[in-house]
Amino acid sequence: MTYAHQAPGARPGPRRPDVVAHRGASEDAPEHTLAAYRKAIEDGADALECDVRLTADGHLVCVHDRRVNRTSNGRGAVSALELADLATLDFGSWKGQATEAEEPDRDATSVLTLERLLELVADAGRRVELAVETKHPTRWAGRVEERLIALLDRFAFTGSGPRAQEPSPVRVMSFSARSLHRVHAAAPALPTVYLMQFVPPIYRDGRLPAGVRIAGPSIRILRKDPGYVARLHRAGNQVHVWTVDRADDVELCARTGVDAVITNRPKQVLAQLGRP
Repeated sequence: MTYAHQAPGARPGPRRPDVVAHRGASEDAPEHTLAAYRKAIEDGADALECDVRLTADGHLVCVHDRRVNRTSNGRGAVSALELADLATLDFGSWKGQATEAEEPDRDATSVLTLERLLELVADAGRRVELAVETKHPTRWAGRVEERLIALLDRFAFTGSGPRAQEPSPVRVMSFSARSLHRVHAAAPALPTVYLMQFVPPIYRDGRLPAGVRIAGPSIRILRKDPGYVARLHRAGNQVHVWTVDRADDVELCARTGVDAVITNRPKQVLAQLGRP
C-alpha cells in the first residue's frame, strides 16, 4: 500500500490517503456491480471495497444487505438463495441503469461473484487493492472465512505460499473480531481491518484485537475524536476510515493523516486530494 502520492522531485508534504471505492464507484453506478468497479478503476481508485455473503450453494457474492430486496427486483435472504436464483435478478435498474427502450447492461445489473471481482483486480493492468468485508452474523458462520481463504489461495492472494504475491493486494475487514481471528489463523500474512461504529473502551488507546494492524473507524468517530488517528499510529496501526463523501470529511482525514479513505465518490475525492 502507498501512503503518499508525490510527484517525482516534489518536496515532502502531508500524507495523502489512499482512496478506496466503496462498493465500487457507487455514486455513479449500481453498488457491487462489475460496472461500478470498472468505473472505480478507470477513475484511478487505489483500492476497491466489497461486502461478501455466502449463497445457499456455497458461492461468495458481493451483496451488502442480508436480503436482496433493496438492491434488486427480487426478495429473500442471500444465504437462502442459490447463485442461479441470484443470476435471474436485476441488481441495477433500481438506480436507473435501464429503460424500456434499451437492453440492460449486464455488467450494471447482474449479481457479482467475488471470483469475478478478483479476476478484475488481477487483470487491472496496475496494482489495485481489494478490501473484502465479511458480513456477520450469518447462518454460515465460519464457512464464510473458509470459502474466502480458499478462493484467495486460488488467486495466490493470501500473502504466503510459493505462488503468493507479496504483499497481497487483498485485505479482509469485519466488524466481527471473531471473523478476523479466523482469517488470521488461516492466513497470517493477510492484512485484516477491524471495523468500528464506536470505539470499545479497551481499544481507545490505539490498540486493536490480536493479529489486527488496521483500524476501520467510521467518519463519525473521527469527527468526535480526531486525536484517535494519532493514538492508533503511535500503537503501530494503520487507519482506514469509512464512509468519506463530504469535502470537509476528506479534509479532516487528510489533515489527521489517515492511511485510506473509503468513499462512494472516488473520482471527486481524488480530485480534492490533488490527484488527477
